[in-house]
Amino acid sequence: MILYPAIDLKDGQAVRLVHGDMTQATVFNDDPAAQAQAFVDAGCEWLHLVDLNGAFAGTPVNAAPVEAILKACKVPAQLGGGIRDMATIEMWLSKGLHRVILGTVAVENPDLVREAARAFPGHVAVGIDARAGKVATKGWATETDVDATDLAKSFEDAGVAAIIYTDINRDGAMGGPNIPATQALAEGVRIPVIASGGVSSLADLTALKATGSIAGAISGRAIYDGAIDLIEALAALKA
Repeated sequence: MILYPAIDLKDGQAVRLVHGDMTQATVFNDDPAAQAQAFVDAGCEWLHLVDLNGAFAGTPVNAAPVEAILKACKVPAQLGGGIRDMATIEMWLSKGLHRVILGTVAVENPDLVREAARAFPGHVAVGIDARAGKVATKGWATETDVDATDLAKSFEDAGVAAIIYTDINRDGAMGGPNIPATQALAEGVRIPVIASGGVSSLADLTALKATGSIAGAISGRAIYDGAIDLIEALAALKA
């Protein structure tokens, strides 16, 4: 199972939110590229980036720090937030991003997901962010009646590289991930599923790995706070 350290970008800084609330942001580093390099130096094999402002604006806002990270770090990175048209997808992939994460458009314009996955095989993921199993879009500000599993299944034949599943009520709260819901999703679709939201300890990571069905896990606040020792966690997941 792959561990993806998270760098959430707000106003050019690396932050973490609680339950996706932009007014509850804790700044962890005002140099996101340096933070990313620290994760790489610890041995991480991937980076997970989110343009929080972009998720609300619908267009890239934190492009400068993302580009700085891509230039500084030699491991693949995935990015979500504000990616809602083919031009933006092409722009990011041309700048060295390995994987775009399409969230809001997966609900509002699923044909774009399919088109992008055909054009860039292996480089398109779908971000499914849910409260009580129902998908939320536009930076989690808009609730829908779309079921998370139904949305994931609708892309099984599209060539999507991964599903990033976030339980919004767990995100940033250090209360542990929703393992049953994530496992059910992972076992219900053929697309690899990456867990996000609430991953706050080495025990959480080993429990996710023990399911045998979850392909990866994203963690942010727990790494910044020291609740997860990144070097120890990476070694444990490789064991």
